Amino acid sequence: MTVAAPEAPAPDRPAAHGIGFAEAVKVWARIAALSFGGPAGQIAVMHRILVEEKRWIGETRFLHALNYCMLLPGPEAQQLAIYIGWLLHRTKGGLVAGILFVLPGLVAIMALSWIYAIFGNVGIVQSLFFGLKAAVLAIVLEAVMRIGRRALRNAVMVALAAAAFVAIFVFRLPFPLIVLVAGLIGYVGGRAGWAAFMATGSHGKAGQHQVADADTALGEDIPAHARNAGRSSLRMAAILLVLWLAPVAALLLLYGQANVFSQIAVFFSKMAVVTFGGAYAVLAYVAQQAVEGYGWLKPGEMLDGLGMAETTPGPLIMVTQFVGFMGAFRAPGGMHPLLAGTLGGLLTTWVTFTPCFLWIFLGAPYIEALRSNRALSAALATITAAVVGVILNLAVWFALHVLFAEVREMKALGATLEIPVLASVDLAALALAVVALLAVFRFRVGMLWVLAGCALLGVLYGLATGMV
Repeated sequence: MTVAAPEAPAPDRPAAHGIGFAEAVKVWARIAALSFGGPAGQIAVMHRILVEEKRWIGETRFLHALNYCMLLPGPEAQQLAIYIGWLLHRTKGGLVAGILFVLPGLVAIMALSWIYAIFGNVGIVQSLFFGLKAAVLAIVLEAVMRIGRRALRNAVMVALAAAAFVAIFVFRLPFPLIVLVAGLIGYVGGRAGWAAFMATGSHGKAGQHQVADADTALGEDIPAHARNAGRSSLRMAAILLVLWLAPVAALLLLYGQANVFSQIAVFFSKMAVVTFGGAYAVLAYVAQQAVEGYGWLKPGEMLDGLGMAETTPGPLIMVTQFVGFMGAFRAPGGMHPLLAGTLGGLLTTWVTFTPCFLWIFLGAPYIEALRSNRALSAALATITAAVVGVILNLAVWFALHVLFAEVREMKALGATLEIPVLASVDLAALALAVVALLAVFRFRVGMLWVLAGCALLGVLYGLATGMV
């Protein structure tokens, strides 16, 4: 009897489980250094390197992981990195992938925060950020259009987006409540099987030459550590929960609720569990609370911070580090302001990103149960639709406070409407915003070029007007 020899693997398929950890660290560091352009750009970089170039993971598994991360609060690109790192190299792989993903942005934003705090009143710095604000307005509006084209598939989704905009802009309803209501509506619609709530469950159709899971290093099977991760997953989740909340509890016990560090720890811990739909969605709520609620920032300064985050690698939500820095810098409580600002920024980053590891290590072993869950897919679809309205609120809110020197509030029947005083329009800011909008929408100029160009125009304007 002749026994057939085992079939040789395809020549272009990496050896299963043959990915060295040191090599993976280098790849994750490379991804982190290239992670500009917000979540869409970051996910595209990961797909190009991990799926197309390295062939460590296949198209179907990559999209499945992304869909799971889209269900979670927090930056989905970083969570996707944690998930794939964990899938390839267990807990240490997830930790390294997630930490490296945020490290360049953490260092860059901290350095820029120092420069902003020390030289913020210097003319050239003011001129630079004057130009950046116009670019950021155009980029946020482009995000509304991009997400809207994907999310608003029918009249029901358009109505949900409009309702979300009115709820947050006119009635000042909290963002977490808007997300909760939208998710519940979608869940009910999905359970009932209503066609308007049926999400596609993907982020674009796969190309003809997609990389099959079977032709990758990971293959089609679930790794053993993922199949048997129940107890270890719970143990790791418990450790992360303590690491996340213990500093928050300690600050509250030691300094009370009125202390700026306690406020930062509590506020951004709450943000970590409600940041569905990406950074743009939650930044409107963060901006309103940081400016109007706590007084940490002025309206224009939130745009300055967003400009920093747009021009540095890492998650866009890293802008919250700048918010925490400035909040503690302005209320140092006996510390040197720069030391207080540094601690405030690091605390913000800790309570914002530590939960991301918790969500992945706790939930990743069970994602197969979510793959075909129609109700959860519908909930995600309605949350994304509501997020479009929230991002539009962010764009309008920024535009009012950047393009006009005076904005008045009109209140009636529980509604609060901000109306610009037309005579207070800043013509230079309006002109720069028009230039940025034309560059983004008409000429399809890349984000980094738009930011650089507007920053340069801002500096030239400052030189021309004697600001510098």
